[in-house]
Amino acid sequence: MKFITALFCALLSTYSLAKSPTYNLLKDIQYKTYFGSCPSKVAGKLTLTLMRKFEETNSLMAVKNLIVEKKLDEKHFLSSYKISYDPAVKLIRFNFDCPKPVMKAQIYKENGEEFYTAILVESGEFVDPTYEVLLRSEKKLTKKLPNLAFPVGLLNSDIQKQMTHLALTFDHAFKDKLSEIILDEDKKLTMIFSINRRPSSAFLGSDFWNQKVEKLAKVVEYMKKKNTIPAVINLTNSKKIVVKFSDTI
Repeated sequence: MKFITALFCALLSTYSLAKSPTYNLLKDIQYKTYFGSCPSKVAGKLTLTLMRKFEETNSLMAVKNLIVEKKLDEKHFLSSYKISYDPAVKLIRFNFDCPKPVMKAQIYKENGEEFYTAILVESGEFVDPTYEVLLRSEKKLTKKLPNLAFPVGLLNSDIQKQMTHLALTFDHAFKDKLSEIILDEDKKLTMIFSINRRPSSAFLGSDFWNQKVEKLAKVVEYMKKKNTIPAVINLTNSKKIVVKFSDTI
């Protein structure tokens, strides 16, 4: 009877070993991660999730399917990723990159009273505001982001990419003076500047924004050198500039 019991225990032990998860047999696999512009906390967490999947399945396809099915790229703010495995040295490489933040947006409804915050990134998409918090906590973002007021009715339209391309043309001197950009529901653009803590409003209308911003940057710089504040700069007509002056600085 003792022999039968011992034999049964031995068989049970062998069966349990055969059914053990694959990751117990793959603990010698190493990995390297390139975070790119991503917050390391987010990219590190994602790496561990993907490694667990690889250890369970020993399959890169399963790892990539997990990313797609769970939308892990969106949830972890990825703009691109590449995963490769070298079986000769048992090394898996993760290459992540994340988009550059462009503006801090308030997405407002028609009455202007209700809104939510998002970050406009270089791909022309709005992402969760925690992205900015994570980047700043790791000092991967130190400069102030211009504020953008954006109507909810224009979400997922070409206007998002237009706004992004426009903002990417701003140089540091221009952005340092820029306080807020307001886009209304008629796609008319207004920029508010702060020059020596005094406001100046520029009206750009609904078209030719890139050309108008080039002219606007020159006007703002010229007026600053002249120690005058342009209280209002009207560029709604792309062929002329109307400037209303304010006090001297």
